[in-house]
Amino acid sequence: MVYGDLQFFDIIVFAAIAVFIIYRLRSVLGKRTGFQKTIVTENSEKPKIKEENTIPSLKENEQKFELVYKKVQNFDHKAFLDGAKKAFEIIITAFNNGDKKTLKSLVSKDVYTAFVSAIDSGSNNPNSQFYSLVVDSIEDAKAENGKITISVRFISEQMIDNKEDSIVKNQDVWVFEKPIKSSSPAWILIST
Repeated sequence: MVYGDLQFFDIIVFAAIAVFIIYRLRSVLGKRTGFQKTIVTENSEKPKIKEENTIPSLKENEQKFELVYKKVQNFDHKAFLDGAKKAFEIIITAFNNGDKKTLKSLVSKDVYTAFVSAIDSGSNNPNSQFYSLVVDSIEDAKAENGKITISVRFISEQMIDNKEDSIVKNQDVWVFEKPIKSSSPAWILIST
């Protein structure tokens, strides 16, 4: 019987140890039932810090872009210039070929009306093609009234009938515009 009493005593000791461990764990870890409310303190939100727009190094003829960089997040002048050059080539090619449908999606109503009038009067030349195109300078750049407006001076050379002796050099100032909040890379030509 003495041996049976020791087993009973061992069980009581182990039970007491288990209760003590559970009590200590519960007091350290707490009790979670799944219905606790989130405690919000007044200073729990982190203050929003306005990030400074970083202005990359710009060439002398691109300094006007600083005005846009100061007001527009994620502006990329290199992507804009690449797009402006492509747009210039597409628009001039569409104009020369009399492609009114392509023009309509790339230019404002006023510019479209002017191009259509010139096409209808025969001012375009389907035999003209690009020889070279350079962005000479940024004449103006601003971000106001919810829009970004950039004026670009292009110097283009076009030749007629693939004859290099027929190259014509032109200077054009084109004004592109798009809404500041637009995530689309597309710009509209609003003035030539």
